[in-house]
Amino acid sequence: MYFFDPRYFIFMLPPLILAMWAQWRLRSIFGQYSQVRSMQGLTGARAARMLLDSQGLSHVPVEEMPGAQPLDNHYDPRDRTLRLSPEIYRSGSVAAVGVAAHEAGHAVQHAQGYAPLQLRSTLVPAVNIGSNIGVWFIMIGFMLAAFTHFSGAVWLVWLGVGLFALAAVFALITLPVELNASSRAMSLLQSTGLIDRTEYKQARQVLNAAAMTYVAGLAAAVSQLLYYVMLASGMSRRQD
Repeated sequence: MYFFDPRYFIFMLPPLILAMWAQWRLRSIFGQYSQVRSMQGLTGARAARMLLDSQGLSHVPVEEMPGAQPLDNHYDPRDRTLRLSPEIYRSGSVAAVGVAAHEAGHAVQHAQGYAPLQLRSTLVPAVNIGSNIGVWFIMIGFMLAAFTHFSGAVWLVWLGVGLFALAAVFALITLPVELNASSRAMSLLQSTGLIDRTEYKQARQVLNAAAMTYVAGLAAAVSQLLYYVMLASGMSRRQD
């Protein structure tokens, strides 16, 4: 079966190493600047509130998510709510202000109709279904080809590849969305005077480290898709 194929590890080992490094770097830099108090002593919640208000988004609530991990923060476009983990919501560190500002950047994207964010939100249901069903179609297609010699098995495999490709497309769209949110966050923090020059550099390091996790996610999705394409192409050649 393909999931025992050693070639899979050849495709997936580089993005796995990149993902591990990106996660280590993010936690290291986040941990470092979580210990640095911001100039104004603003909590993440207060910073997010001030940035949202500065953009005319006083109707967007900032909520705490009890029990959430420190980096489990998000803006939900469905109910227009910004949700922060307790460590970000309550902390007055440079890291907390930077992360909260990033999520506020997503709220600004939504309010201004930022096209990549809208496209990503539209794709979420299809990606959730396609990425899971696609893998099953690929597996079933190979099983049918191996045990029944069903002539249409290759098309089932290619259908699975196409469905799984949605995950790669989603990761590709997510990267500019996240980078743009960070860029907006840093501009807002600077224009509102919530941080000084030194804190700007520190917050930028936190957000840059977070961005690398999305680069790693894209690399993993593309590598896995290429692996499936290789399998499907080989199967097509054998049936010619």
